[in-house]
Amino acid sequence: MLDCIIVGSGLAGISAALTLQSNRKEFLLFGSPSLSEKIEKAEKIHNYPGLSDVSGKEFCAALKAQLDEAKIEIKNEKVAGVYALKEKFSILTQEGNTYESRTIILACGVESIRLIDGETEFLGRGVSYCATCDGFLYKGKTIAVVCTTKRLEHEIGYLADFAEKVYLIPMYKDVEIDRDNVTIIKKMPQKIQGKLRVESLAFAAPPSEDIPKDLSVNGVFMLRESVAPSVLVGGLETKDGHVVVQRDMSTNLPGCFAAGDCTGRPYQYTKAAGEGNIAAHSVSEYLK
Repeated sequence: MLDCIIVGSGLAGISAALTLQSNRKEFLLFGSPSLSEKIEKAEKIHNYPGLSDVSGKEFCAALKAQLDEAKIEIKNEKVAGVYALKEKFSILTQEGNTYESRTIILACGVESIRLIDGETEFLGRGVSYCATCDGFLYKGKTIAVVCTTKRLEHEIGYLADFAEKVYLIPMYKDVEIDRDNVTIIKKMPQKIQGKLRVESLAFAAPPSEDIPKDLSVNGVFMLRESVAPSVLVGGLETKDGHVVVQRDMSTNLPGCFAAGDCTGRPYQYTKAAGEGNIAAHSVSEYLK
């Protein structure tokens, strides 16, 4: 069993990984090979100690070189769920793989997209964030898919193989999905509705003459680059969209730590690096 799993390959996750390696812990770092879109798109970074007006791309290149030198591999799998079990955590990825670890560090950043009304309420009762995990449950049924990035478009095709009807609500341009059972709606829903389970999506006004104001669906898939920590980890204490942590970066769940933007403002690289370091040291103390 692993000592720790780090969710997120931004600066907090990288800092935690480097410290865990120094402390001789067995861990996995889950994230994107490009590390962090936030860093990569930065025009200039002014306030990181030791760096002077470096571009985001240059900073990412330096971080990748450091990881390569340390022989730390980034596991390019998207974490779909974290489950706190007795004295360990089970991590499920969208690729269908399961990993176990004694501790976990959440360094998954913040979700900037506003949740749809009813999204959290119906999680596990018709709302899902994982196509490969739950797609088979909707064989022959009608679903809606809200997708925020073209990079996840292949998952829409996967869902279309199971569902009889798919209403796709894309939040990106140049949609390439062309399936007979997929209808594209270019309007965001206001609310997910239902009683015990999801029954419909409500719009402020009908998207078109063919689409009613209340669209009947059996389920709603939210395909996003990242998932809010409160959704990712059941029972995790959050406030105003951020993970509640102590000074040692511990959360209300024993063995679960958090670092970086997901713990709150300021959203700065220096804070993320420091918190990642603290979280890794706290993991080592916890494992003793």
